[in-house]
Amino acid sequence: MTPSVDPDAVRSYYDYIDAEAYEDVFELFAEGVVYERPGQRSLSGMDEFREFYLEDRPLEDGEHEVDQLVVGEDTVAVRGRFSGVQDGERVSFGFADFHRFDEDGRIAKRITYTDRDEV
Repeated sequence: MTPSVDPDAVRSYYDYIDAEAYEDVFELFAEGVVYERPGQRSLSGMDEFREFYLEDRPLEDGEHEVDQLVVGEDTVAVRGRFSGVQDGERVSFGFADFHRFDEDGRIAKRITYTDRDEV
């Protein structure tokens, strides 16, 4: 089966994150989601993914600005900027995210690259 790529789901992801609407975020992702981030171990599965967003995410009180969104065969790539708070300090940095979709239209893998060592 061919992956069902949904750029609107990716746009919604950033809106949900900025609004701290985490249950809406989780609905976008597959149960076996893998999330790779710079400087940290990969998250594997919805339990780890949920724990990260609900308890461990170092970014808060922020806003994502999407500069570019590119749709591929099974992946939506995004380039943008985040401004907010990380570990109590104001930050602003560039990011590139890759969201790979599965056949059910859920994001199965997310890879993040940033201008910072860890996010």
